This record gives sequence, structure tokens and C-alpha cells, in this order.
Amino acid sequence: MSTATAAPTAPAKQSGGFTGKAANYLDERTSISGAVKEFGRKIFPDHWSFLLGEVALYSFVVILLSGTFLTFFFDAAMTHTTYEGSYAPMNGVHMSAAMASTLDISFDIRGGLLMRQVHHWAALLFVASIGLHMLRVFFTGAFRKPREINWVIGFVLFVLAMAEGFTGYSLPDDLLSGNGLRIIDGMIKSFPLVGTWISFLLFGGEFPGEDIVGRLYSLHIMILPALVIVFIALHLMFLIVHKHTQYPGPGRTEENVVGFPILPVYAAKAGGFFFIVFGVIMACATFFQINPIWNYGPYDPSPVSAGTQPDWYIGFADGMLRLAPPHLEFVWLDRTWSFGILLPVIILGLFIVTVLIYPFIEAWVSGDKREHHLLDRPRNAPTRTAIGAAGVTFYAVMWAAASSDLIATHFRVTMEGVIHTLQALLFLGPVIAYFVTKRICLGLQKKDREIALHGYETGRIVRLPGGEYIEVHEQVSDYERWELVSYKDQAPIMLRPNAQGKITGSMRLRAAMSRWFFEDRIAPVTQTELDQSHGDDEHH
Repeated sequence: MSTATAAPTAPAKQSGGFTGKAANYLDERTSISGAVKEFGRKIFPDHWSFLLGEVALYSFVVILLSGTFLTFFFDAAMTHTTYEGSYAPMNGVHMSAAMASTLDISFDIRGGLLMRQVHHWAALLFVASIGLHMLRVFFTGAFRKPREINWVIGFVLFVLAMAEGFTGYSLPDDLLSGNGLRIIDGMIKSFPLVGTWISFLLFGGEFPGEDIVGRLYSLHIMILPALVIVFIALHLMFLIVHKHTQYPGPGRTEENVVGFPILPVYAAKAGGFFFIVFGVIMACATFFQINPIWNYGPYDPSPVSAGTQPDWYIGFADGMLRLAPPHLEFVWLDRTWSFGILLPVIILGLFIVTVLIYPFIEAWVSGDKREHHLLDRPRNAPTRTAIGAAGVTFYAVMWAAASSDLIATHFRVTMEGVIHTLQALLFLGPVIAYFVTKRICLGLQKKDREIALHGYETGRIVRLPGGEYIEVHEQVSDYERWELVSYKDQAPIMLRPNAQGKITGSMRLRAAMSRWFFEDRIAPVTQTELDQSHGDDEHH
């Protein structure tokens, strides 16, 4: 029996240069090359709506860069001083060190005003892009299994972004930010029993406290950014672990993602897109003034002026306070219960919690335990789309109420009339939006069904040999037909006894909600109907 000897292996070729040696050294000790290769093969769909999440990420990078610049010059102290700087109208005015340093950044530090405005515009874009990204996720059903936790992470990011924006907006200690802090103080003090203690803990004493700016500064530059970074990392980690969602189309299935790999195609496109976002923010900061604190002056509770508005993302909370009816205060257990403030806080809390847990509510109602990697067209999920439209309308009414005084003055109507109209819309608006949106979705589904079966109307009438007049239809392409028919019908949950042969109240509630969620649905076109329709067309 012969034996074979293995040929000696050639020594591995070493990468030349310091960079190659450093890379080999790192890879031998961490095996990072495998992770990079695996990450580089990740496929991302090429659709414009997925860029909304990237806008949020790149805006946060701009926030970090501009905020780092500002931290070198901002004095987060409330010690009293007299301003003596380049802005002549403010010379001799008593203010806090925080306000004075903000004016110095704006008028005496080279590039300071530009960086302030870059920071502010980037923060607004950060919150807006997260909100639009979540709306895209909601209306396309991208939050379904296995991405429910990622929805929660994204929503927490949205709340953290609003908190980050509010704490930064409050740092200059100007009249506008002081009014906002006073509103927050009033909301906190409305909490029964513990509100006063929480207010003293936050402000370090009676409002405005001795060092509220320093405390907000710590939140703004350390705690909240660290939490945002952690949740962004978790969000991206789940994005890599799960298959990326994509819109239906030829070759796109629950198992197969069609798009471009991260390396090198998507990374190059993402890099270019980052500079586009950075450029747009710089252009906004250059040409559009924002938050001119020198027009407001330092905070003083006596000259509170009408027309002051919070940043748009906090407007819904201010608006909810304005919509609360008067005379809701009463004394009980030797405590004053201010439901004029407490009731809006409760409503806002319920609204936020409902949005947070909605994926789990829909999963419970539908009983759907499948994994979903293909997105829904909003029209094909009419009840979910109608719920989303109702929620957006509810938010929009609260948001509009924050400008009730400006609406009254600009349109020359009474303040009471504006408030009463918005109070009615707070209840009627979501209901109207729900039914109108659902009817529109069902109508679009019926139209899609007709187009898939018979094609587009051409307006050309022909006469058949038998004397019948018909309109000629133009058939859709295979891609268009795929888009029109590629969705699954979801039937309501059937009410059946459990293992003990009983039907509980929760089972009846779930079945009733399931019937409501899936009622009036339009069944997708079947292959049999398509074949029959094509046969009829060929006959004609």
C-alpha cells in the first residue's frame, strides 16, 4: 500500500507596508476580517424611502461635530453678570453667564453663529427624519415580526431626540427657553403628592433654581447623547441581524433580498449622501436665521410675550395644555388636584405608550405569527393605514393648538373660537380621518383589482362582429401586475374554545377586534381569475 506525502505549504504572503502589518496584527488577534466580510455582504434594497433613516443618522453626526465646537465656548452657569460684548443693544443688560456666553459665541467667536445655527438645524432635521422614518415603517408594516423590538428602540430614540432637543433649546437661558422650562415645571407640579418634590429635585429648589442650566447641560452633552448612541447601535445591530425589508416585486421574496451589498456600492453611495445632508444643513444655517436669542433677551417672568412658540417637535405637548377645558381644579385630601394640567399629561402619556406598543397590539389582534420581510402597500392594509391617519390627525390638532394665539391674530378671529374649534377637531378629526382613509384604501384596492384583471382603460371603443360595443383595455406589464396582486389576504380570528372547552372574555374581545381590523377587506386577485380574464381578452 502506497502512502502519499503532503506537499509543503508555501508561507503566507505578508502584506507590505506599515498599514498591512497593522491590519494583519489586528486580524490575528480579533478575527475582525470575518466580521467585515460578513457585514460587507449585507444587501440593502435601493429605494428612496430607506434614506430617511440615513438622514437621521447623518444629522446626528453633524450634531456631534457642531456640538463639540460649541462646548469649548459655552459657560453653563447661572451666575449673574452684565453683558459687555459686540452686540451693542444688549450692553449693560443683566443676564446669566449662560446667556452672555451664548451671545459671545454668536457675535465674538469666529464661526460661532454659523455653528450655533448648524447645531440647531441639524437637531430639527434629526427629529423630523426620525419621525418620517417611523411613519414609513408604520404604514408599510415594517414593524411586524421579527422587528417589534426594533420599533420600540426606534421610538425610544425619537423620544430621546426630543429630550435632547429640548435640553439644548433651554440652555441659553433666554426669555423663550425660560418660558418653556416654566411650562415643564407646571406640568411636573401637577402630579399629585410627588410633583413638588420632583420639581425641587430637577431645579435644585424653587423655580428657576440655582443651577438648572448646569443640570440640563450635563443631560445635553453626556447622558442623553450616550443613550442616543447606545440605541442607535442597538437599532443598527438588529438591522444587520434581521433581513432587510423590501417592497414586493419580481424576484423579491420573503427569503431573497434584492439590492446592493454594503461594500463597495452602498458604502460609496452612503458616503456621498452624508455630504449632501451635511451640505443642506450648512446651507440652511448660512441663509436662514434660527433662534435669535438677542431678540428675546434674558429670562424674566414679568415680560412674557404672546406669540412665543416652542420648537415644532415640542408643540404637541404645549398644544394639549391649551386645549384642556378650564375649571378642572379641586381640593381633595388637603391637596389641590390640577386636572387642567394633569389630564393633558395623562392623554399624552397614553398616546405615547399606545404608539410604543402598537406592533404587539396588532400582532395580538391579527394572530399573525409569521415573519414578514416584504412590505405592505398602505392601501392593502386599510385598517392599519386608517389608524395611522387618525393618529397623525390627533397629533396635528395638538400641534396646531400650540399656535392658537398666532392663528387668532393672523386670521383676525377670536381666541376662544380657535380653541373651541380645535377642541372639537381633537375628537372628530381622528374619527373622520379614519373612515375617509379606509374608504380611500378600499377604493384603491378595487381599482387595482380591476386594472390587474382587465388593464387600463384606453377610451377606444370597438364594435364586435356580433354588434356588441366594448372598450379596448391596455394590459399592464408583468412588473405592474406583480405589484398589484402580490399581497396576502388575512382573515379574522375564528372564535374557538380553548383546551378546557371554554371561551373566555379576552378571547371574545380578541375575536371582535380581529373582525373589526379585517372587515371590508378586498381579496387579492387569484391566478385563476387572471387566467380567466386573459382568456376573455383573447376571445374579444
